[in-house]
This record gives sequence, C-alpha cells and structure tokens, in this order.
Amino acid sequence: MRIVGWNIRAGGGARCDAIARQIARWNADVVALSEFRATPASRRLAAALAGLGLSQQRTTADPAAPARNALLVASRWPLRRLRLAAEFSDPHRWLAVRVGAPTRLTLALMHVPNRVTGTKWRFFGAVLACARDWRHGPGVLVGDTNSGRRGLDEEVRGFNAREEAWLDALAECGWIDAFRHLHPAERSYTWYSPNGRNGYRLDQAFVHSALLERVRGAAHAWGGRSPGRRRDCVSDHAACIVDLAASG
Repeated sequence: MRIVGWNIRAGGGARCDAIARQIARWNADVVALSEFRATPASRRLAAALAGLGLSQQRTTADPAAPARNALLVASRWPLRRLRLAAEFSDPHRWLAVRVGAPTRLTLALMHVPNRVTGTKWRFFGAVLACARDWRHGPGVLVGDTNSGRRGLDEEVRGFNAREEAWLDALAECGWIDAFRHLHPAERSYTWYSPNGRNGYRLDQAFVHSALLERVRGAAHAWGGRSPGRRRDCVSDHAACIVDLAASG
C-alpha cells in the first residue's frame, strides 16, 4: 500500500492537472491532500483522482467558503470518517478516516496552523489527545505540521523547543516519524522559504508502533521534477510517500 501526503498549495489552481498526473506517476493507493478547497479547480482535481481509481473520498472543504484551505483523503478502498473527541481550533485542518483496505488501517490527515495564527499550540494539544488515547488499531498520522527538529530539519534556525517537544511527545506515545525511522540523520527538506530559499522539513508521516514493522519505505518527493523545471513548479511542498507491506 502506498500513501501519499501532499500540501498542494492554495487548492491547486491551474496546477491541478499536473498534480493529478504526478499522483498517477506515484501510483498512490491513498492520497491525503492539504490545502484542498471547495473551488472549481479542487473539485476538478477530485474528479481526476476518481478517474485514477481513487474514487472513495472524504473532505473538510466547505462549499460555503470555497477559498478556505481544507483537506481531502482519496482512496481505492471505502472510507469511513471517524469523529474523535479532541477539540480542534480549526476542524477543517483535521480529518480521520478508517480505510477499508484488505489490511486494517486508520489514517488521520492534519494541517497544523502556523504560529502567527495564535492557534498552533492548542492544535498541538488536540493532536496529542488523539495520539495518547488511540483506540483505532494500526494508524498513520500524516500532513503538513509546520514543525521539525532543530538543527536537523532546517537549513537555518526556524523551529523552537516547543515544536520539538511536540514531536518527542508523539514518539513517547508510540507515533514514529517514518522517514526518520529509516533515515535517522538524512537532511531532506519539503518546503523552501520564498525569500531566503532556506529549506525546512515541514511535512511528516507518523506510523503507530503497531504498524511499524510494515513500513517498507518512506521518502519525500517533489512533483514534476525534470531538467529545466523548478522544484516547486507543481507545489511549493514536497510530498511524503510511505510504503506499507500488506502484513507484518
């Protein structure tokens, strides 16, 4: 099973066809998109994903606020949305689903707010409440966390102790960063600042300890990479790609 988590930037816009083509090249079984919207472009992308066999879809996008950033999960297998008890500062930024794959899996997609919103720490608390009280079997938490480890996930200083402590707390309750599990010291960045062009690893996939033995691969990949094309020509974020074996 291949899971792709990707921040597609501002609903995709004119890049939606390129986004769909890239997802087809990655041969994803489950796609978890951040900054999906209820705009015509995002709806066109959802239809394109359905045409790729990812026809089972759940979203937090709101037709009454089409330009608002939200989430989409699209899958080859049936999806059942889970309503978890934690109170999120922005419910459009959290989406938990049970994936009806041959091997049981629960996936939660998150888009953690920036510090400037004033809601980041409250959102952290809600995610941790779900992680600590997890009763949904093998699971994956994936998304744009706007967080990372100091001195490792950044080219220049940008993360702080509170963000790193949140990552530590996830690990302590059994949620392991899949990429760091396989590549403990590798420097890999999923977003570059538009001004300084400094790299940060903002996007992660955390696998529950019950699922860890099934992890076969974890990587970051940029869409549309080819000679002469910009790294961010499809999105300003790289995708997280996690490959899971069918069973332990």
